[in-house]
Amino acid sequence: MSSKKMTMGVIIGNRGFFPDQLAKSGREEMIQALAKAGMDCIVLGPSESKHGAVETHEEAKRCAALFHKNEDKIDGIIVSLPNFGDERAIADTMRLCRLNVPVLIQATPDDASKMTILHRRDSFCGKMSACNNLRQYGIPYSLTRLHTVAPGSDDFQKDLEWFAAVCRVANGMRNLRVGSIGARPTAFNTVRYSEKLLEASGISTETLDLSEVFGRINRLNDDDSGVQGKLADIRKYVTTDKVPDAALIKMSKLGYVIDQWMKQTDVQVSAVQCWTSMEEYFGVVPCTVMSMMSNNLFPAACEVDVCGTLSMYALALASETPSALLDWNNNYGDDPNKAVCFHCSNLPKHFFQEVRMDFQEIIAGTVGKENTYGTVVGRVKPGAMSFARFSTDDTGGTIRGYVGEGQFTSDSLNTFGGVGVVQIPQLQKLLRYICENGFEHHVAANFSTTAAAVHEATVRYLNWPMHWHESTN
Repeated sequence: MSSKKMTMGVIIGNRGFFPDQLAKSGREEMIQALAKAGMDCIVLGPSESKHGAVETHEEAKRCAALFHKNEDKIDGIIVSLPNFGDERAIADTMRLCRLNVPVLIQATPDDASKMTILHRRDSFCGKMSACNNLRQYGIPYSLTRLHTVAPGSDDFQKDLEWFAAVCRVANGMRNLRVGSIGARPTAFNTVRYSEKLLEASGISTETLDLSEVFGRINRLNDDDSGVQGKLADIRKYVTTDKVPDAALIKMSKLGYVIDQWMKQTDVQVSAVQCWTSMEEYFGVVPCTVMSMMSNNLFPAACEVDVCGTLSMYALALASETPSALLDWNNNYGDDPNKAVCFHCSNLPKHFFQEVRMDFQEIIAGTVGKENTYGTVVGRVKPGAMSFARFSTDDTGGTIRGYVGEGQFTSDSLNTFGGVGVVQIPQLQKLLRYICENGFEHHVAANFSTTAAAVHEATVRYLNWPMHWHESTN
């Protein structure tokens, strides 16, 4: 996933018996607002329609043709109503352009001191008519937080920031290729999922057996340039002082093979069989390799949790920062709104206060310490946190999930692995919801406040039923 400048298609609504100059000034204000937000825009010019707005069916056809011509650039569409706007022309434009991207409806507020025929907008009312028509046409759309909001306001800048995240999630989850590397660990029925339900949402699964991974590794020499390059990356990424060189070489070969396979197959995210075949028959854990991928915004989930890595990816798309997959693992004392989130660990370095490479303490007793080097361990730093979990509901025939927000705290904790304490309002209600609805014990986390954007993108544009755990629940 690479960050890129967002481009918005813009429809300026107009209705002839309202003041035309409002459409002209409204177009200019919207272009300025998008530029301030760091966005480009595709919009009709004054030579292509009256004031560069859309009012007639002919103008709707021109705007749709402009959007269609630039469909590879457009991340979302903004419908701006500087006056009442023509509801049919707006809906016709959306139908004709056939762009499957998120849509934001903005209406400019009236000034109570300027309600004469020359200045009155009626956008407050026109927004309802535009939404009504889009609903009739079967076109999903999003709304600004305030019913009317000025393009030049700070409130609208916040709306644009949120909408950009919605666009990244909705567009990024479509036509996605996820890598499933190795078989699901036998003991983990909990991470079963339906490839067919994912495919129905445009998410394809590419599989790679561990025998193929080990076979490709066996063809590599220690001094191959790709292996040595990966080794240098690992040593730069994390402290490796106490790790044997032989284990580091194995990790480098593993990382190089996975990187090459992902490039060859156009896979953006992955889920890996992290135990115990890897340790018994190869001699390292893949945690550092996975941590590096997640830190570079190519999420990697352990225990072949494909839906877990999709959850990580949605949060990473929304925030443009790394995500981790954690266990809802322990209570924290007797505080009902705190819990211990843990993994053993492949968390991205972005999550830690301090980090080092170590061995995997949980399975070292069964496969031998010398076969478990490669974990990335430390204490998770404090900060705002969003969480998400997607799951395929095979009996219901849908993908479903939950999202919410809380924070990682600085509470003391003496344990191993990658670990943090989370504080989430009404946590007991969330835990009950998870258990009553049979969700997995894995949850994706991200240092951000992006639950609203992930919820909007998945519910509105991917049609996934989602529970939003808000503090007022």
